[in-house]
Amino acid sequence: MSYKDLSGLLKVLSSPTRLEILDILSCEELCAYDLLAYFKFSQPTLSHHMKSLVDNHLVNTLKLGNKRMYALNHKQLEQVTEALGLINTSSKPCICQNIGKGDCSS
Repeated sequence: MSYKDLSGLLKVLSSPTRLEILDILSCEELCAYDLLAYFKFSQPTLSHHMKSLVDNHLVNTLKLGNKRMYALNHKQLEQVTEALGLINTSSKPCICQNIGKGDCSS
């Protein structure tokens, strides 16, 4: 995952509401109605958050009749976790291996 892609996903994940939505969806697939009942905010507000999560492939959606079901995209979140893990390690492959070392002792 590129730094640009990771940065975009982290911006989406920076919303406490979106993080809470992801946490709720980690347990089970839910429809918008169930999410609205939990959050007590307007349908347009939920739609705004869900569009961001779906557009960034953090949540999958399935239309069943007049209902839209939402499910956590575990694979995408695992990729985010893996990318962040690479930043927190000096194991290969690491970008730090590409940095030239100068003589800083003078």
